[in-house]
Amino acid sequence: MTEEIIMPARDGMNFEDFKNQNGITYWWATDFMLMLGYKELKSFIKVIDRATRAFVSLNISHYDNIVHCIRDIGGKESQDFKLTRFACYLIAMNGDPKKAEVAEAQSYFAQQTRKLEIAFQNSEEFERLVIRDELTEGNKSLASAASQHGVTDYARFQNAGFLGMYNMNNWDLKKKRNIDSKTTLADHMGRTELAANLFRVTQTEERIKSKNITGQNALEKTHFNVGREVREIVQKNVGKSPEALPKERKIADVKKQVKDGYKKMSKEDNGKKKK
Repeated sequence: MTEEIIMPARDGMNFEDFKNQNGITYWWATDFMLMLGYKELKSFIKVIDRATRAFVSLNISHYDNIVHCIRDIGGKESQDFKLTRFACYLIAMNGDPKKAEVAEAQSYFAQQTRKLEIAFQNSEEFERLVIRDELTEGNKSLASAASQHGVTDYARFQNAGFLGMYNMNNWDLKKKRNIDSKTTLADHMGRTELAANLFRVTQTEERIKSKNITGQNALEKTHFNVGREVREIVQKNVGKSPEALPKERKIADVKKQVKDGYKKMSKEDNGKKKK
């Protein structure tokens, strides 16, 4: 079990005062977690893990930005992590905004990243990257399950879920949102819509497996029905139909801008450009 680590007195000190330099500029996770209002590293690691997934989505090495260490504190060896400034930024963006400390950190980094033109406009954009990747994996898993249960025309099966959820074909939704044929709908979806589609996909797979549904027509009907149920949930909770949810900027553009900002941030801290 991870011991609670007490942070040194912080009176009059800020985020910059706690940076360390030894080959790279870094902050200890056990210091940063207390700045964000987390008392135990065990719960903070969950936030670090989500930031790690964002690094993977951005195709930036998380090994260079979140370095696991065994740190001697008061004669005791404890687990810790060296975090780059960019890792601290991603972690803060993924922190609980209900915590006053997290909100303060997000505001601090917003000022920093605005100068570097890093693209996350709010924590929801960060979530978009992670959920978008989860949706990709969910679709792969659903496709595998559907194939094993007798789907012969996956395009029709997939569109049945869209019909249930959006009350229109996926190509009609693209036209409605003015999305070109080479771009997937999900790349312009916001966090709420991506999460709703992830729920549709995972629940369709679960229903197919639990009820052992087989055959093209029966599987299409199942996907349609789950899509319709998700539609009703969105309407009830959001007050809008899924097709009326706003189109967001393309995820690929967000990633590019964030990666450009990462290079600038790394260069400022370490005096060299990271690849």
